Amino acid sequence: MTERTHRAEATRRQWLETIERHRHDRDAPGSAEFWSPRLDTAPRDEIRAIQDDKIAAVAPFLYENSEFYRRRFDRLGLAPTDLRSVDDLVAKWPVVDKLEMAADAAANPPYGTYTTMTDEVWAERGWMMFSSSGTTGAPRVFRYSHLDRELWAWANARALQAMDFRNGDTVFMITGYGPHVWAWGVQYALAKMGLPTLPGGGMDAKARANIVIRFKPTILLCTPSYALHLARTVEALGVDPRSTAVRTLFVAGEPGMSIAATRERIQDLWDARLVEFYGCTEASPHVGGFSCPHSQPAGGPVTTHLLEDVQVWETVDPQSLKPQRDRERGLTVCTNLNSESSPQLRFLVGDYATFDRSRCPCGRTHVRAIGSFAGRADDLINLRGIKMFPGQIEHAVRSVAGIGDEFEIVLLTDDGGLDIMTVRVEHHAGETIAAAVAEEIRSRCEVRAAVEVLAPGTLPRTEFKAARVKDRRGKR
Repeated sequence: MTERTHRAEATRRQWLETIERHRHDRDAPGSAEFWSPRLDTAPRDEIRAIQDDKIAAVAPFLYENSEFYRRRFDRLGLAPTDLRSVDDLVAKWPVVDKLEMAADAAANPPYGTYTTMTDEVWAERGWMMFSSSGTTGAPRVFRYSHLDRELWAWANARALQAMDFRNGDTVFMITGYGPHVWAWGVQYALAKMGLPTLPGGGMDAKARANIVIRFKPTILLCTPSYALHLARTVEALGVDPRSTAVRTLFVAGEPGMSIAATRERIQDLWDARLVEFYGCTEASPHVGGFSCPHSQPAGGPVTTHLLEDVQVWETVDPQSLKPQRDRERGLTVCTNLNSESSPQLRFLVGDYATFDRSRCPCGRTHVRAIGSFAGRADDLINLRGIKMFPGQIEHAVRSVAGIGDEFEIVLLTDDGGLDIMTVRVEHHAGETIAAAVAEEIRSRCEVRAAVEVLAPGTLPRTEFKAARVKDRRGKR
């Protein structure tokens, strides 16, 4: 055994021991309200102490087991022992963005060197490989171990307990599973909780609607756009979705909670509560953000919890990438402290959020995103110098009564070289509706857009992330 191999194994062992030391209530809930009362309601100084302990252990582990991180430490002139706390991490370690990770993957195919999963560990206890969605470049792949799977199940169970998943519930998993790290992690969490599931992959909407009607699941797992589509399919079968047994719509993959008009439309269609997961494949493949019973306060903004004993969450300034204070809006950054294979230090997730670390009325003490997550910086539309998010367009579209559930944003360059935007919606009417939608967009986004009204059922439906934006500028 070489000296480097010995150090790699020793730091891996120390890292895994550190994770286990802070994993309380791993196999069963500690109370009716909290899976882990000790962790979920821990004082702020205890949460910070856990984070510091894990950072001090993960830095040497990454240095010895990931070429990407070893090169980065050396380039920055840092030793692993220079990172021993959250304060050290924020002050000394610049954020890692997707482009830096993608460049490593391109230079070191097929896996890159940004994880600690070796071929030997993969052969011994490999579980599954996932990849990023590739929406901003070539997908980056991540191999995870069976220990990662168990860590995901534990973290996700804590979040599902917060969302009021209880004995007596049946969960209808409406996903093809392929790209969904979310669904895979939830599947194992539900098994840990002892809750039954109905598999919904490989079916069309009518078949799924019949399952909702016949087998009476109480929880649906799907994207927000599919929750709308399925409700319409149930209606087409002559059944009011509000009369079904569904009490919870569990969504992820697209903004849901943060867009009030979409959230309210889904909840009204089903007469059920909307809850969501937030995260990313790179640094938060298990639950990052999650809802609680107080996530939709009357008269106040929605909120989304984050698990700080297994992740460090920050916001940074969109231009300088310098750390923001709580209550300042910035881009999300995640340090994952809950993985054998892919702990990541200060990965730029890139969603806009405003954080608050005061205690939630539910009793949890971990940071919350006030207003949930408002849109990923990568999705920002810049039209002739006017900047907006697809979510703003969605809110405008949903504000017009009778508009269908699907819409598209098409960006083109006209013959005169001017960038223009057309929003395509579904409705039985024509010009009157087009004018109403255009006025809502102009009022909310301060931009003029053409509106094309299509017959209901024209635009495509999908069970995964809806591709709302078609950017064809500069293309012929």
